[in-house]
Amino acid sequence: MTSIKEAIHDNQFKPSLNEFGAWSFALGTSIGWGSVVVTANTYLLQAGPLGSVLGICIGALIMLIISKNYHYLMNCYPEAGGAYTYTKEAFGYDYGFLTAWFLTLTYMAMFWANATSLPLFARYFWGSTFHFGYLYSLFGYEVYLGEILLTVAAIVIAAVFCTLSKKITFNTMKILVSFFVIGIMICFIGSFMQMGKTQFTFQPSYIPGKNALNQIIRIATISPWAFIGFENISHATEEFTFPGKKIFRLLAVSVITITILYVFVTLLSVTAYPEGYTNWLAYIQDLGNNQGINALPAFYAARYYLGSFGIYVLMISLLALIVTSLIGNITALSRLLYAIAKDDILPRSFAGLNKHLVPSKAICLIAGISMIIPFLGRTAIGWIVDVTTIGATIIYGFVSASAYKTASLREDKTEKRYGLTGLVLMIIFILSLLLPSLLSTGSLEPESYFLFTAWAIIGFLFFRHILQKDQKKRFGKSIVVWIGLLSLVLFTSLVWMNQSTMNATSRAMETIQEYYVTHLNHLGVTINEDSFVQETIQNLKRTASISMIVVIGLFGLSLTTLLNIYSLMRKRAEESELELGFVKRIANTDPLTGVKSKHAYTQSENEYNDKISNHAIDEFAIVVCDVNGLKHVNDTYGHKAGDEYIKAACRMVCEIFEHSPVYRIGGDEFVVVLTGRDFENRAKLLDALHQRSADNIEKDEVVVSGGLSDFIAGEDASFHDVFERADARMYQKKKELKALGAKTR
Repeated sequence: MTSIKEAIHDNQFKPSLNEFGAWSFALGTSIGWGSVVVTANTYLLQAGPLGSVLGICIGALIMLIISKNYHYLMNCYPEAGGAYTYTKEAFGYDYGFLTAWFLTLTYMAMFWANATSLPLFARYFWGSTFHFGYLYSLFGYEVYLGEILLTVAAIVIAAVFCTLSKKITFNTMKILVSFFVIGIMICFIGSFMQMGKTQFTFQPSYIPGKNALNQIIRIATISPWAFIGFENISHATEEFTFPGKKIFRLLAVSVITITILYVFVTLLSVTAYPEGYTNWLAYIQDLGNNQGINALPAFYAARYYLGSFGIYVLMISLLALIVTSLIGNITALSRLLYAIAKDDILPRSFAGLNKHLVPSKAICLIAGISMIIPFLGRTAIGWIVDVTTIGATIIYGFVSASAYKTASLREDKTEKRYGLTGLVLMIIFILSLLLPSLLSTGSLEPESYFLFTAWAIIGFLFFRHILQKDQKKRFGKSIVVWIGLLSLVLFTSLVWMNQSTMNATSRAMETIQEYYVTHLNHLGVTINEDSFVQETIQNLKRTASISMIVVIGLFGLSLTTLLNIYSLMRKRAEESELELGFVKRIANTDPLTGVKSKHAYTQSENEYNDKISNHAIDEFAIVVCDVNGLKHVNDTYGHKAGDEYIKAACRMVCEIFEHSPVYRIGGDEFVVVLTGRDFENRAKLLDALHQRSADNIEKDEVVVSGGLSDFIAGEDASFHDVFERADARMYQKKKELKALGAKTR
């Protein structure tokens, strides 16, 4: 068992999260403010109660497929980092960075959404308590100092709470999750038990005038947004106290529980409506004109059937949802930042653990960045949150692709099918989000597409920074991923331009309609019609021109950055080639003599063997050379003199066989491979070697014995067969030279 001091020193987490705790984090992170409050205008307005329930259930089935992929990868790579780690291991650091970039935005957006929901919570239940210190109005949302202080306090408290003690944090999550699950169930079951006393009807089951199947599919395609967060336990795999084989069951139970709670809240929201409305649809469509509890359908229904008890139970449940989402997202984010800091994407200090084995500096970074969010107002935060619909789909797509590739390499056929299925579904989802939005009214606000594009471009710039300081040369290996991101930037920016133009056109049509209503005189003739029409047309042209300039600018910036990244990658590749060439030269060169090394000889032998087996060579010869008297020189004059003796022998061999490669394959043994001119003159060259050695005996200079053998096509099966004959003949020459030396003395 690793001690706490050892874990801190090694920057390693210690197992401390049991199954119930992991389930609490999966559930508490995926369900937040939006699950209760936004459900009405996200689901019901698009598909009605039946369409919403069916769409949610289909989405849950899809998330079970994603769960299988997470289960497989969490067992293959039981490390912090979740989708970042899986993509990095499967496809490399470039893909890993891209996944981490969108994962960070998605988790940050959910954290910000729930932090800034506290002022909304206060507005609904406590009125104007925090409406003091009016600062400004941003995108139609009034920003108050009191609400900013409330949000900042929530961020600080959540950050401090998560750094103090994992045990307290984990236990708090268990208690709060248990409370809101029980609370929502009590309100739903209690309300439905009272419904028998009313004449309530679920009609219309779908939104009238729209295809029912399309409504169901629409809800299913936003399931990544609805369930994002259930996979956050993938960042805490190192902290599990239970075996990996239980992960899928845990994820599946989380998905099923989330689905049940979504269904409960969705159905509860249509079970009651104030007087003056003919059905639930009329009520939901008019929510903007309601205040307080009446503006929250689920809360109105709880009060309608259960009175104040229902309100308090659901209110405390909602507060628990917000708190668990804050804790869950900041915990997952801190583990993600810890993982990417260990890979030097962030400074290494963010991978440090405090005495509670918590990445406290990463948590402080999250809190510090989040401090600017309360000043943006809820409208801007809503746009950022909408981006998670695209971000979550991309993340699940990368996870599925990683599972598919990993399973392919490991030959796990079942997991390979799950990975491929998840990947195909996420591709369909991303196309369904973007293609209709390019052709007609989009499902997201234009600003959301713009923010997604901006985040992608910032990712380009940040990656360039990472690439420049990447000393280990792990990044910049795949240009394909960045071309893909550039295409996504272009596509989303075109969607933004289209949505902006269509919105401007709609506003122009409303203005024209209003003009003709208010400017008709008693004769039925419009006043100043020409100037009004010209002004309206100019406004539309101005909007289209600005949109086009922005799109060109964004794409130009992305393209310029991509080209710069490509230039850095090319430069790095050239440097790597030069380094590789240098290493090869070192490996293939004998350090003492400067001729080719034993490593180079082995490579040449393999090449000749391939040629022999393929009948691609007819003639070559091998000369094996051995230095005579080296032992005597070493024993008499020392090894330094012996080295000089070897170098002198090498020079002699090279001078004689000047057109052929010379290899030093042992301490005093050389091999020459003869082709071309030297092969044609091989007998003369061998005689020259023998004669020069004989002359050197009288001069007491270096003596080299050499034996030659030709390759015999059809008889020699390998290069070594030729070598063995040449080696045997070399020993014959060695004996002759020794005998000559003895006579000379």
